[in-house]
Amino acid sequence: MMKTSLSFLLLVIGLSSCHRRTVPSSQEVSGSETGLASFYSESYNGKKTANGEIYNSSDYTAAHKKLPFNTRVKVTNLSNGKTVKVRINDRGPFVAGRIIDLTRKAAKKIDMIGAGVAKVKISY
Repeated sequence: MMKTSLSFLLLVIGLSSCHRRTVPSSQEVSGSETGLASFYSESYNGKKTANGEIYNSSDYTAAHKKLPFNTRVKVTNLSNGKTVKVRINDRGPFVAGRIIDLTRKAAKKIDMIGAGVAKVKISY
């Protein structure tokens, strides 16, 4: 009995010392940047993103190198003025000069599918 109680106590102490790493909320981040946007290839569909979600090309999500996960950003295609709002759930892009990778659905909304990349302004 004593050994079981001790084991339980150690388990409770161990669990209580665990804590989640906190990431700043999107309310704590503001600004904008301009650069090239690209979009994910279909080969990423169904794979885990950096925050652990499953990537879905039909969602309005995106990858950014530094913005906190769950930050919501407005992406404006500077060649046509079209905008889309997306949520950051992944890291990237890892190509020089690119500032954001959009899902196919988000890229389609701002008419950049044909070109593959577009000069955009992202506001957060």
